[in-house]
Amino acid sequence: MDFKATDIASFLNGEIVGDSDARVSNVSKIEDGKPGTLAFLANPKYEHYIYTTKASVVLVNKGFSPKEEISATLIKVDDAYQAFASLLDLYAQAKASMKQGIEQPSYIAETATLGEDGYVGAFAYIGNNASIGNNVKIYPQVHVGDNVKIGNDCVLYPGAKIYDDCVIGNRCIVHSGAVIGSDGFGFAPQEDGTFKKIHQIGNAVLEDDVEIGANTTIDCGTMDSTIIRKGVKLDNLIQIAHNVEVGDNSVMAAQTGISGSAKVGKNCMFGGQVGLGGHITIGDNVTLGAQSGVVSNLKSNQTLLGSPAIEIKTAMRAYVLLKDLPEIRRDVLQLKKTINTDKKK
Repeated sequence: MDFKATDIASFLNGEIVGDSDARVSNVSKIEDGKPGTLAFLANPKYEHYIYTTKASVVLVNKGFSPKEEISATLIKVDDAYQAFASLLDLYAQAKASMKQGIEQPSYIAETATLGEDGYVGAFAYIGNNASIGNNVKIYPQVHVGDNVKIGNDCVLYPGAKIYDDCVIGNRCIVHSGAVIGSDGFGFAPQEDGTFKKIHQIGNAVLEDDVEIGANTTIDCGTMDSTIIRKGVKLDNLIQIAHNVEVGDNSVMAAQTGISGSAKVGKNCMFGGQVGLGGHITIGDNVTLGAQSGVVSNLKSNQTLLGSPAIEIKTAMRAYVLLKDLPEIRRDVLQLKKTINTDKKK
């Protein structure tokens, strides 16, 4: 795909400084810019690269004033970073629009319904009574189970698995290897020491604008639904157990694990390898640093760190002391020895 500077400026409502006929067909970092690519400058720390970059077009903030000569064509916008993100959206949409039709071999049940302008890749499977919306891209080797409902403008990347009865809203993205609606970890201990499986008959629900990372698993509810609310973004390799509810616009980094029946509020941010115990409630706007462990309820509007997680300023002070513990122990033992010696006198 090839774009002129004038086309880009028109889309972004930007102002061109330089060659309005400059063309780009790819993007690059400003420090690694190549001819025919578009880059952006948002962080002043990278300004020195703009004077040497080989990128043909660079997005800059409107307030930018160059201190040296620049060979690249500039497009001045209100926010270079947001403008660049908008262009990536446009590029992704244009690329996705190339995928249409039904490839063979693939299987689509006679009772399944597909919307307009969709794509079904080779070796994909769509089960009985599945309902697929408009402009949905189902890549090769995706499994869509019986009675699944998928809204409009969704993308299911290769190898994603959607179990029976699950519901996916509009504009959702499910990356490769993700599993939606697998059995929750439910087993009842028996008198003979074995475990009896508790069948999980619920489903998983992804509301609108949810993105699920590669190899992330969202278990179905035991009897009702595991719910991922609108706008949630989950990284790769995350485990969401049965009957969990994740609130609107919450984000979680890789290797986070949420135990069964935990409730996470709106606009929460979890770093990598965070772990939540089961049957607890996390309030809104809670931030948990990487590797935090939580086993009890948390109120809204907090930032915590550590395992068990504590208020972040307290945690940082504790970590500062942690490295001094050997010396502190030595001093305490010496002090005890001195006190005991004094008592004997």
